[in-house]
Formats: sequence, C-alpha cells, structure tokens
Amino acid sequence: MDVNAAVAAAAAIAGVLTGVIAMLAFRWSEREQKRPTRTSLHTDPVLPPGVDTVLSVLRSSAVVLDEADAVVKASSAAYALGLVRGGRLSVEPMLQMARDTRRDGEIRQVELDLPRRGTGRGEALAVSARVAPLGSRLVLLLVEDLTEARRIEAVRRDFVANVSHELKTPVGALSLLSEAVMDASDDPEAVERFAGRMQIEATRLTNLVQELIDLSRVQNDDPLEDAEPVRVDELVAEAIDRCRHQAGTKQITMAAGGTADLHVWGNRGQLAAALGNLVENAVNYSPARTRVGIAARRVTAPGGDLIEVAVTDQGIGISEKDKERVFERFYRVDPARSRATGGTGLGLAIVKHVAASHGGEVTVWSAEGQGSTFTLRLPEAGAARDRAQQHPDLDDLDDEAGEPTPDSSPYEPLPAPEVLP
Repeated sequence: MDVNAAVAAAAAIAGVLTGVIAMLAFRWSEREQKRPTRTSLHTDPVLPPGVDTVLSVLRSSAVVLDEADAVVKASSAAYALGLVRGGRLSVEPMLQMARDTRRDGEIRQVELDLPRRGTGRGEALAVSARVAPLGSRLVLLLVEDLTEARRIEAVRRDFVANVSHELKTPVGALSLLSEAVMDASDDPEAVERFAGRMQIEATRLTNLVQELIDLSRVQNDDPLEDAEPVRVDELVAEAIDRCRHQAGTKQITMAAGGTADLHVWGNRGQLAAALGNLVENAVNYSPARTRVGIAARRVTAPGGDLIEVAVTDQGIGISEKDKERVFERFYRVDPARSRATGGTGLGLAIVKHVAASHGGEVTVWSAEGQGSTFTLRLPEAGAARDRAQQHPDLDDLDDEAGEPTPDSSPYEPLPAPEVLP
C-alpha cells in the first residue's frame, strides 16, 4: 500500500470517529436540556397538581421542603413569621420534625414558643406546627399562630378567677353575718348592727352583678345599631343627678361648664353609663368639701371634630405605675378604699369599652395629692354618623393589650362654669 492510500484511509477513519463523537455530544446535550432543573429555591415543577393553589388560600403559614431541606414553596405568612430565611427553614425543631417525617412518613405536630424578631419585646410567639409528607420526596409544614388565642384565653381565665373572688367575698360575708344574727337573736342591738352590715354586703353584691351585666352588654352589643344624636348637656346633667346624693353627703360641689349644645352620635344608654361612672368615681375618691368639675368642648382632629368631656376631681390622685392599669377589669388603685366606697373595679373598664365601640377613647391625667382628670373623647355627631354609615360592621375593641395613653398635660377647665346645687 502506498503512502497516499494510507493517508486517505486514516483521514476517513478520523472523520467517522469525529462524526460519532459529535453525534454523541449532541444527544447528551439534548438529554441534559430535557432534565428538570431548579433555578430557584422557591419554585419547583415537581409540586403535585393543585398544591400551589391550595397553599395560597390557607390561613396557616405553609412551607414545602425538598429532600435536601431546601424551601420549594413558602407562603408570605411564613416569611412574615420569620420561619424562612435565605431559602432555608430557620426554626431548628421544625426542621428536625421535617427530617423525621421524610424518613418514616409519619405526621407530626408540636406547639412551640418562638422569640419575636425585631420587636424589641421579650414576649414569645406561640405557634402550632404540623408536618406531613407530600408525595414521595417533599414535606409540607403548616404553622398556625396561636399567640392571640392564648392571650384571649389568659384574659378569660383571669376574668373568671377575678369574678369568682369578687363574688365570694360578699357572699361569704353574708353567710357569716347571717350566722351572727342567729346567734345574737336575744340581743336587739347586735342584730341591728349585723343587719346593717348585711345590707352593705348585699348592696355591694348587687352592684357587682349589675356591673358584670353592663360590661357583658357593652362588649357584645353593637352600640351603633340603635345610634342617635345625643346631647352632651343631657348626659352631664344625668351623671350629676346620679351622684347628687353621694356628693351631698360629703359636701362635694359639682360644677358643669364648657361649650353648650354639643352632640355625639351613639347609644344613649351606654354613653350615659360611661360618663356616670367617671363622675361617680370622682365623687367617691374625693375628700369631703372639695369640688368635682365636668366640662365639655369641641376640638379639631384630622379625622373630624371631637367632643371632649373632662371630669376633674381634687382627690388622692393616681401614681404613675397605676395610671397604666386603671382601665383593667377589677383593678383598684386602693383596694381598701374601694371596699369602703363600694367600688367593684369594673367602672373604668366599662368606660373604656364604650369609648372604643363609639370610635373614641378615654385618657387620664393624674398627680398624687393633686387629683385626677379623666377625659372622654368621642366623634361629633355628624362625623360619627358618616363614619358609622361607611363602616357598619365596626367591631368593639377588647382586650387588655394596648391601654390608653395618659395625657401629657392636665385638661384645662373652661371658664365660667355653672355650679349646680
């Protein structure tokens, strides 16, 4: 064989090999292109059909993890709670649950207390986590925020405990006094003394039951269902009449003043009860021969004009630490004095709920030894009526979270008050 033939044969063989290699490379490239790839940690085409839609409408926070613990899908609520950070599940106990479920296929559930991030507060975030397998490789994590439910349950438990304690005191006193009356049946003077004590305890029990009924009513009823324009002058006069006897006994002067002919929009009965509680507290906690003032005025606010009704006394005042709690149910600044005055600790809680349900607020300024000023702020009749028509489903604001902020300065009484006898 000559050299030219050998070269030609070698070139032919090389061409065939090159073509085979090129064809194999082309086939391999096509094959790689058809393989599923994950270019994002938050999307994965292997999610079962319909799962994405279901997760988007769930109220719970949802996270889907793959076999490498990477986040395939996470709801916005999961990011808001801080469960997912940098494409990974950031809560170690939940991650361990997911790994255990992936291994044995069992559904797991646990309640955890997680630290709040970025709030600066020490309170924990209570959650319930449930992990279940999703297909052969994925794991679904559902997290429910239980913080608000636990807070409401704690408030309910405290309320029941306080009610039980408050009812037990006068009931127990009545029981003991009735035994004392029986034992002293041959002593008319002792019987009269014990009967007087029984009357005091019965009155206290009646007041407590009535205020519990009032508190339940203002919490459950929508005051704007039977709303009407209410004259502030009439509310003030009614509150003064309600306390006239107690004030006369202690020689306390009650004075009403301010702007006349003001109107608020709301439930007349609830508004009268709220203002009456403020005036009654002022009289009960004021020393003898002092003055209680009630003044009303209109103030301008961004959302519409407000009506302010301020009740000022010259009583013992409230300390700084107590001002933040006076609107809590059953809280008393001076328990011994409250027993002497017949207070139940529910009056200011009722005022707070009435103000909130009418779109207003109640605040307090006080200094020990100088007296206190409670200010009830409510939208004026026109603005409040328009607001009620725009938001007919306005809900009552409960709860003990977020107490009213005290005024930074005392309410300045308006000039020339009219002194009512």
